[in-house]
Amino acid sequence: MLVLNQVHVLAVEVKSTLGVEDVKPFVETLGRFREFFPEYGQRRLYGAVAGISIDARADPYAYRQGLFVLAQSGETVIILNDAQFQPRAW
Repeated sequence: MLVLNQVHVLAVEVKSTLGVEDVKPFVETLGRFREFFPEYGQRRLYGAVAGISIDARADPYAYRQGLFVLAQSGETVIILNDAQFQPRAW
């Protein structure tokens, strides 16, 4: 999923069950994002992972990779990253 505005692009990998094995290839894909979407070359790129169920190791791993972590909370979605989080820009 892509979320866009005039300055930023947020690429989101969505899984029903999110594990570390899902995060690793997504980080690699973000490194190649501009090859596939050159029209967004001037925008700042960020990444996020989301899951209905998140493996206990996936959340901290994604955080360390500079990804936003999104989780289901009732009928809404919440960002699990804390106030000290610094997102990585690709």
